[in-house]
Amino acid sequence: MKNLKEVVVVDAVRSAIGKSGRKGMEKRGQLCQASAQDLLANTLRGLLQRVHARSPKFDEKEIENVIIGCLSQIGEQGANIGRIASLLAGIPNEAAGCTVNQYCNAGLKAINIATHEIMVGEGDIMVCGGVEIMSHYNMMSDIQVAIDANYPVRLSSRLAEGGLSVPQGMCAEMISADQGHTREDLERFGMWSMQKAIEAEGKGWYADHIIPFEFTWEEVAYKVEKDEVLRKKAVEDPQGYLQDLMALSTPFKENGLVSAGNSSQIVDGAAAVLLMSADKAEALGLEPLCRIAACAVAGGEPVPMLLAPILAVRKALKRAGKTINDMDIIEPNEAFASPLLQFADELGYDRFDPRINPTGGAIALGHPIGASGVIYFGEMVHHLKRTGGKAGVQMVCGGGGVGISTVVERV
Repeated sequence: MKNLKEVVVVDAVRSAIGKSGRKGMEKRGQLCQASAQDLLANTLRGLLQRVHARSPKFDEKEIENVIIGCLSQIGEQGANIGRIASLLAGIPNEAAGCTVNQYCNAGLKAINIATHEIMVGEGDIMVCGGVEIMSHYNMMSDIQVAIDANYPVRLSSRLAEGGLSVPQGMCAEMISADQGHTREDLERFGMWSMQKAIEAEGKGWYADHIIPFEFTWEEVAYKVEKDEVLRKKAVEDPQGYLQDLMALSTPFKENGLVSAGNSSQIVDGAAAVLLMSADKAEALGLEPLCRIAACAVAGGEPVPMLLAPILAVRKALKRAGKTINDMDIIEPNEAFASPLLQFADELGYDRFDPRINPTGGAIALGHPIGASGVIYFGEMVHHLKRTGGKAGVQMVCGGGGVGISTVVERV
């Protein structure tokens, strides 16, 4: 029986985030005309260029696999975008490529799969990442093709209820009703996320790992290098901003609690991470950001579908021999504020614990489904190094009632 290898994170990068919006709409995001293939390839190439700059001995021919998370595998996001983007990025043919769909868990699942492959000796270098151009494809677009064609689409009754009939926002309303949240609870959490993201941008924390992206559409050149989703009023006039949030409509339920202000933004983006065995990183003279300590997945109720990370993080912490109190960063994906408040209550930390998403989360930056797990993994590991922290845990909920978690430690 082979000894398991230690897996380390060498670097993590992302694209700037673009608002969702299609050509012809009054409001159009900065990436809405971009190809998901090109955006991901550019992000992968930027990652590898950064590693080459740190270690001339780094040889891309030693990359074993390129593993990419993507929810809507349709159009230019289909046909195994992991392999296509790998080739477009100039990664040698010897590296394989695959695409993973575990709903919103997909990006972090790509990281965890790569971790497991290295652990068991199936290569020493893995590239993983995620991408989603939500401007092009609505959630469930891939299966909607079959529904529109009247093909016999089969889903369990609970998954059909949770995935197609009950919106995730309605599930968030159910959680808040069950937990006794108030509208102000949710909106204050959303404003807090925005405030942290604005601080992170102002201090240059995002810029140090954003890969600029240039492309041309209909003879117009675009350069995308800065997020366009932040709302400065959250810092400049917090009381006024809170009043704005409280006045927003609640589309999932009349007189409900879930609004655009306490929900993740629909956006476009990509991200990538380079993992290595600890021995390989040392041989190449690459100081890692951290090591992967443990991973876990869990299933839960398809409705309300957003609470499976509670079980997943408990598994991951146990496997790492840690508790939530050992964590310097707690990085739950902000699909909606309501499940995050329950995560805090269930896992035993304060709802406004400063360890929560210290550089902002998806309510502020957005949730490009397949990329989100990678984007916020990167935010976590960079901030852990930046602050000298020792450990962090990430958790992500997903459609259909799936959850995922990963624990990292500084080395």
